[in-house]
Amino acid sequence: MKEAARPHCTCYRPGAGQPNHPDFARKIAAMAAIDELLPRPSVMGVVNVTPDSFSDGGAFLHPQAAIAEARGMLEGGAAIIDVGGESTRPGSDGVSLEEELRRVEPVLAALSDAPVSIDTSKAAVARVALEAGAEMVNDVTALRGDPELASVIADSEACLCLMHMLGEPGTMQDDPRYDDVVSETKAFLDERLEFATNAGIDEERICLDPGIGFGKTVEHNVELLARLDEIVALGRPVLIGASRKRFLGRLLGDQEALTGPVSAGVAVAVLAYERGATIFRVHDVREHVEALTTARALEEVRS
Repeated sequence: MKEAARPHCTCYRPGAGQPNHPDFARKIAAMAAIDELLPRPSVMGVVNVTPDSFSDGGAFLHPQAAIAEARGMLEGGAAIIDVGGESTRPGSDGVSLEEELRRVEPVLAALSDAPVSIDTSKAAVARVALEAGAEMVNDVTALRGDPELASVIADSEACLCLMHMLGEPGTMQDDPRYDDVVSETKAFLDERLEFATNAGIDEERICLDPGIGFGKTVEHNVELLARLDEIVALGRPVLIGASRKRFLGRLLGDQEALTGPVSAGVAVAVLAYERGATIFRVHDVREHVEALTTARALEEVRS
């Protein structure tokens, strides 16, 4: 049996993210289709440059700590690094444009030779990140937060992740209710996909995220994962971000859990992969890369 290729980062030579570097045009061209940038399965490493993110708040607030974490994730097999300067954990408040830029700019500059996504809903932050060489914008508001963001992405030809969230981070976990969480999430993502393409963003550059833990109970999250094939049926790559989330700890019996264990997150990633997910946004890169490499090898044998 041929050994399955290991999910890993697309490597660029130092400086390739700089506008005057000869590789910059080729890097921009690589953004044309998200399934080329992030083939299935791809692991996205999470680097929160924040003091208050739910699982690692404060650990990577200093730029050098964030940069070192990102480099370690790339060595561990991450295909892309998702850099964020504003926490969207349940109950969180937003930060000013100036503070978000202050947090992320030095990290983005240091990672200009690496594949990077910017986790933001602000057009000005996205613009700075894309000029620094970022290849993707991960927007938890699905282009509802800033009316200028869609045009920034369309003009840059970057990739985009549209995520479902009920309400806002500060209130999203205050008794979220649905008639059918999967059907409603699917309809929302379909509508936002149409909005994005009408705004000039190529559909081939867009992935969709059902927003595990964003305005959803434990039961809602489980239902979404069990019926993930219905989201995949929209025809765009699906991103799953279940890593360390509280519903994992609560599934395991701790009803006061604020985070979940790595083992449970890996289990969810493998299940989601088997149901068609493409991109896995995680804090613990190596464990997920190894598990997904194994899952892909088994899938190839079965097919």
